[in-house]
Amino acid sequence: MSTDDAINQIKSTLSTVPYFANLDIALIETIAQHMKVQQYDTGQVVFLEGEQDVALYIVHTGWLKAVKTSPDGREQVLHFIGSGEVFNAIGVFVESTNPATVIALEPTTVWVIQQTVILKLLDQHPELGRVIIQRLAERVQQLIHMVEDLSLRTIEARLARYLIEQSTEEQLLRPRWATQAEMANRLGTVPDVLNRALRSLAKDNLIRVERHQIQILDYAGLETKAGADK
Repeated sequence: MSTDDAINQIKSTLSTVPYFANLDIALIETIAQHMKVQQYDTGQVVFLEGEQDVALYIVHTGWLKAVKTSPDGREQVLHFIGSGEVFNAIGVFVESTNPATVIALEPTTVWVIQQTVILKLLDQHPELGRVIIQRLAERVQQLIHMVEDLSLRTIEARLARYLIEQSTEEQLLRPRWATQAEMANRLGTVPDVLNRALRSLAKDNLIRVERHQIQILDYAGLETKAGADK
């Protein structure tokens, strides 16, 4: 693929990414010209928490996870990151080190723009700053909901909320990497406890667990479960 073709592909994708979708086409082209493509294999680390080399990343294809890890190796998944999503904005705009570790869950292609470049663009284009502030506020709100879930809700309620948030047309398709271990890490528990929670929701006829998907049988009942135990 030629350089021009690569830039055109990036421009096309950026126009669909919430961070950049409503920006002037000339600004999108400027951003595209400063981006570099990087590819990662399954299990490969994109960056480690605390590293100094900070950049903004946009997922072109694939899935990743952002995690915090305890000294004994236990993971808390902060976010599963899919195509079209932007990550590491907090590290870039706080002008600090990377706040979490990001790992590829499957073969993944990302576009990268260095911190110095994006900060210069912010100085030159105030409209970009307004968009980024809005998206960062949304991400902070998501993290607040996560803290609320981990602190105030049972595992059944946390699982119900997760299924609602991740479902499409009342079913949750499970990629190959979406094991019970990964789901447990996202929900702040362990696989055995998650398995019991799945069986409990299934016993209440709220969901049906199949090999590659979870079918929601009673959406209203699942919403009630998600709001319980607060």
